[in-house]
Amino acid sequence: MTILTQGTRTAEFLLSEANGQRSREQGTLAITAAALPAGQLLGTVADEYVAYNPAGLDGSETVTAILYSAAPISAATQPAAVVVRDAEVISAKLTGLDVAAAAELLALGIIVR
Repeated sequence: MTILTQGTRTAEFLLSEANGQRSREQGTLAITAAALPAGQLLGTVADEYVAYNPAGLDGSETVTAILYSAAPISAATQPAAVVVRDAEVISAKLTGLDVAAAAELLALGIIVR
């Protein structure tokens, strides 16, 4: 019997969000050299979302959003839905979560459970 491993599904990290998709926005994801899973914490560099990097010094060190659905490797920018406010999320389903990121999410109105 073959065992298949499924990646994180769209919005699997989300416990609840504000009515009418108020928690989400459409943004631009920067060029990605690696695929990003749903639940990836994101920072902002030059008005584009990038994977959160706590060691960065370019804006990627501050969490500004959570990627709503997986994004493939891309040689060009791509549109992306992101959670930016008023939501509850599952800590184990977030990629890149650390103590500083949890505090930054709370400041956005995103509660980590």
